[in-house]
Amino acid sequence: MSTTLTTELLGELPPLSQIATNSDLSTSWIRGGDGLIGFGTWASTTVTGIHRFDDARRWWREELAKLTIQNNVHGSGTGPILFGSFSFSESGESRLVIPKILVGQKNGKSWITWVGDEPQPLLEPLIHEKTEHTIRWSDGSISNAEWQNRVADAVSRIKSGDLDKVVLARDINASSTAELIPRGLIQRLESEYPSTWVFLVSNLIGATPELLVRLSKALVTSRVLAGTIRKTNDEQKDFALAASLAKSSKDLEEHEYAVRSVADVLAPVCSSINVPDSPFVLHLSNVMHLATDVTGVVNESASPVDIFTLLEKLHPSAAVCGTPTKIAEALISEIEGMDRSRYAGPVGWIDARGDGEMGIALRCGEISGTKKDIRLFAGCGIVAGSDPVQELAESQSKLLPMRTALETL
Repeated sequence: MSTTLTTELLGELPPLSQIATNSDLSTSWIRGGDGLIGFGTWASTTVTGIHRFDDARRWWREELAKLTIQNNVHGSGTGPILFGSFSFSESGESRLVIPKILVGQKNGKSWITWVGDEPQPLLEPLIHEKTEHTIRWSDGSISNAEWQNRVADAVSRIKSGDLDKVVLARDINASSTAELIPRGLIQRLESEYPSTWVFLVSNLIGATPELLVRLSKALVTSRVLAGTIRKTNDEQKDFALAASLAKSSKDLEEHEYAVRSVADVLAPVCSSINVPDSPFVLHLSNVMHLATDVTGVVNESASPVDIFTLLEKLHPSAAVCGTPTKIAEALISEIEGMDRSRYAGPVGWIDARGDGEMGIALRCGEISGTKKDIRLFAGCGIVAGSDPVQELAESQSKLLPMRTALETL
């Protein structure tokens, strides 16, 4: 048996994105200064196939059974933590990581967890790791023009009645003359997009605005985003654009599909569920989204429900796949023209109680094994009113957070 020790950190802690230890940064989940950040790897594995969420639960429980847990802090996110980044499709490879050292921060309280070893020296100030580099951009799996053709094909299928909505994604590639530093990218993303969840799991890094599911003491929350408009950074113009987004029949239709898909899945496992009558407009640095927070209380009389149960039921949602789900999945496989890998899959953390937070891996990139190449992803919800040119422009806006972070690293 190995021991995990969780203890409170007293005194002022540096921002999570700037913490350094002798171990390499391995995992991250930060939003608005709070969250979790991990160093080193105690254990890791991969899962694949239709039962990947069940297999992940089984592996996590097996690893927990090997540990004697000493937790002097308690509460959500304390103790040993599993970070997961799941593939979009059943055939893809999902990654699971248990960090060796974990630092957490929430509502002014900070803590540290050591897994397996004697406590390491406490945290040291970060030595800035900026490296001179040049970024070279190249097309991804298909060209911009071909992607627009496939959007037009999807619109035609929707208008013919095959389905209501499909999400089509695209990718671009970047090569660097120097190694890409995840810590530097996290710092940039956390600084520029504080209302997103900034994540790192097995070289998948990004800043997602969409929370697929949070489970905390039987309370379930899911933030649904669908419907997007680019910002101009002119306050008056953006105010008008926000108003137009809130009234856009095309965007409201897309949003309704996504919200309904989440609410329909949660209803059978919840004793109560709350779906607001209308969405709010979420303002990010580069875009605005229609957003709805769906909440519920897990039905205690039902079979035991943990976050793995909810992931299996919720993924893929209409926000990243389409409606009806199976038809949209088939169309994505037929015309999208790329392997999504872990893009648009669940990403986040899970604690020993089965609670946790899992976002959708959006606004992200996957760093290669050489650490000098990265593949960026973006996707758009296509409905009957979609225009291929406008969808390409929207996808370029969604690529901007990672592009800017790379170019200013």
